[in-house]
Amino acid sequence: MINDKNLTTEQVTDWWETEIVDIAPGMIRIRGYEIQDLIGNVSFPSMIWLVLRGELPSEAQSHLFGAVLVAGVDHGPQAPVIAIARMAITCGIGINGAMASAINVLGDVHGGAGQQCMELLADIRARADKGAAFDEAVASGMAAFREEHGRFMPGFGHRFHTVDPRAVRLSALIREAQRQGVVSGRILAIAEAVQDSISKGKSERVAMNIDGITATVLLELGFPPEMGRGIFILSRSVGACAHAYEQSLKGERIKGPTPPAAGFRYKGVPPRKFKAPQ
Repeated sequence: MINDKNLTTEQVTDWWETEIVDIAPGMIRIRGYEIQDLIGNVSFPSMIWLVLRGELPSEAQSHLFGAVLVAGVDHGPQAPVIAIARMAITCGIGINGAMASAINVLGDVHGGAGQQCMELLADIRARADKGAAFDEAVASGMAAFREEHGRFMPGFGHRFHTVDPRAVRLSALIREAQRQGVVSGRILAIAEAVQDSISKGKSERVAMNIDGITATVLLELGFPPEMGRGIFILSRSVGACAHAYEQSLKGERIKGPTPPAAGFRYKGVPPRKFKAPQ
């Protein structure tokens, strides 16, 4: 416990320690680089990589990482995070409040599946690294995940897309990066094996969705699962910002999820007379 009557400058500055940024009057360094040297020379995906990972990516790594950020930007106003941004802005809270409201719903179910999928795929990789045959690592990893989380397999299946175009394109980019020696392609093989397994007995192959392909790319690039949700939020917050601003231009107030005339279904007790307590 620091005696606050005798604080030294060192005790104050040591309260927060960071390896990310250093600032002083007239100076800003990010991971050791002068900010003016980065501005105009480093892309935004590369800057995100630098801040998160500590080193600048190669051009090929930045290209693949940027593709993931592009893929997750938006999925229409029917997506809860976007719908919430639009509804929130009609309540007069401003774009920052609308974006915060939207981001706050990106939890385990909506927006968190990518990180969960990263954990699944990383566990399967670890099982194979310990000597399990590939098929056995996939089967045991899936079984362990289901035992802990239930039958839902994050990263696969989509209520709207039978084939997710984002996954198709990013899969092709992973294979291109594999040919260039940028990534190993091992995680993609694991993800597709999981996809094959959950598609058995079904009339159509279950789609790998944006969460699954994002998980695959990020693991291929060496990101830890703990960063999965945060990176997806960086991407989807762009869509939330755009939709909040677009909605603000319409001048509508207190807009709910459905037109008022649509109403809703009441399933409570039927009308009854009130009797004052005796």
